[in-house]
Amino acid sequence: MQRSTFIKNSGIVIAAMAVFSNKTVAQLLADPTWKITMLTDDIGIFNEKGGTILFMTSKDGIVVVDSQFPDTATHLIDELKKKSKQPFRLLINTHHHGDHSSGNIAFKGMVQHVLAHENSKINQERVAKEKKNEEKQLYPDQTYTETWCEKTGSEEICLHYFGAGHTNGDSLVQFKNANIVHLGDLMFNRRHPYIDKGAGANISNWITLLDKAYNTFNKKTRFVCGHAAEGYEVIVHRDDLKLFGDYLGKVLLFVASEIKAGKTKDEILKNTSIPGVTEWKGDGIDRPLGAAYIELSAK
Repeated sequence: MQRSTFIKNSGIVIAAMAVFSNKTVAQLLADPTWKITMLTDDIGIFNEKGGTILFMTSKDGIVVVDSQFPDTATHLIDELKKKSKQPFRLLINTHHHGDHSSGNIAFKGMVQHVLAHENSKINQERVAKEKKNEEKQLYPDQTYTETWCEKTGSEEICLHYFGAGHTNGDSLVQFKNANIVHLGDLMFNRRHPYIDKGAGANISNWITLLDKAYNTFNKKTRFVCGHAAEGYEVIVHRDDLKLFGDYLGKVLLFVASEIKAGKTKDEILKNTSIPGVTEWKGDGIDRPLGAAYIELSAK
């Protein structure tokens, strides 16, 4: 470290100590990068980096939905061991993307089962082979096709597959008694979504899927989404699903009109806004525009 930088940094620390008590400064320096928010006495969410993790402690064991990355999953595991003496019963992946499943490996040897939709497992295996990092994976040892349910403690957990959306293997993970549903990346709260056409994503069916979720669950259901824009929460409600579906519909309509007007893909990707969309904005607009172009061009 250069002498000038050291002096500057030392000055900042000294100034902070002058404003705050030594105890407060120690707390600031020790604050973890992750955050746990309890939704009920036994169910909570964990956020650090990557997709939102949902967890539940029970007398039958701990259930975790999604795993982020190996280092963040380790932080979660350490925190859950403080909350419960029970073993890890089940790890569920909402889909295969690395920011939701690469942390699986941290659970190796301690979780009884890993569960995902059958297409999610296929996608995870394919991507791992392409990236040559199969040794870093913990694949699901249980899969399902349409619906899976199991009682754990006083809770009944059900997984639902409503067809292709963000990928072709997205699960809706329902905690029936708590009336909480983890949507994974089927819901991006006011943030432009990544749409994985290479893994069978389908925007048109995604809209249908969200309508089905809206009608399947009720106005009191709390939905956990994979990602949210800065300033927005990862917990949303049923009306937010309708709004996100409307957003996706406007993306398709806009790109269809651009294609009809003779615009190339590169020209379409230069757009910085979508007509009629006011809440989904900012960086990443090229992701839905590009995916919509691929989907519509294939028809």
